[in-house]
Amino acid sequence: MALGIASLRAIARTRLDTRRNIDFAWRSLARSISSTAARGAVHRGPTLATASGIHAPKPATLSRINQPQSRSMFIQTETTPNDDSLKFIPGVPVMGEGTAEFLDTRSALPSPLAIRLMGIEGVKAVFYGPDFVTVSKDSENPWAVVKPEIYSILMEHFSAGLPLFRSQEDRDAAGPQDTKILDTDSETVAMIKELLETRVRPAIMEDGGDIEYRGFSEEGLVKVKLKGSCRGCDSSTVTLKSGIERMLMHYIPEVKGVEQVMDEEEVIALDEFAKLEQRLVEKEDKGDTKMAKYMSL
Repeated sequence: MALGIASLRAIARTRLDTRRNIDFAWRSLARSISSTAARGAVHRGPTLATASGIHAPKPATLSRINQPQSRSMFIQTETTPNDDSLKFIPGVPVMGEGTAEFLDTRSALPSPLAIRLMGIEGVKAVFYGPDFVTVSKDSENPWAVVKPEIYSILMEHFSAGLPLFRSQEDRDAAGPQDTKILDTDSETVAMIKELLETRVRPAIMEDGGDIEYRGFSEEGLVKVKLKGSCRGCDSSTVTLKSGIERMLMHYIPEVKGVEQVMDEEEVIALDEFAKLEQRLVEKEDKGDTKMAKYMSL
């Protein structure tokens, strides 16, 4: 009888353990299904945003304005004839129409992006084109150090869709008005402006620069100013004489030549640079003279 009771108790415990194992198995299966569904939801959502490199926000409704923030942005660079200038192409419109140039922090105040770029050590000029940004640096800072900071600032600005200027008034004032044909312009000046706008400017923008019309003298000289990567470029003289001057003289007989003009700040800077080069040459000559005397002894 005692044996029979022990057997019954063992059978009861076995059935109880079996029921517990079954319940545990069902709960584990339910958790597995729930976690799988959650992983699927995660894969369908944030994984794509993470793959793009930009974590998109979770708006209540999608709109065309918010869509660019969820896509990846690739900023390309192109070299220019000026070794100290690079053309950055973000793949989205920059100015759209017209150009703008910033040569110092004060002139860059209307544009938050230009202010940040000018804050990078070594950057001395920023130029906006229709779909590109040209950044010019000094010769002391290599591109290997400057370029990553430029990439970061441009990526942050354009991926967030931030405005290029603080106000529409600043935007309108920044664009060039030099080739706008006025009622007071003569037929010759109107033709010069038309050629600069339709033929010369697009070609120069391919190199990350721009040209600004500054006047037409009684002697038949067209005065222009080179901007962007063309500023201070060694091949700018060739561009003026072999390209612009030849074309204008071909189409407009009244044009006798093309002359590049510079701002007062540029003239001062060039004078100071010339003086510095002269001092370095004189210092080297003195060093060579002392060495010659030493060798003669």
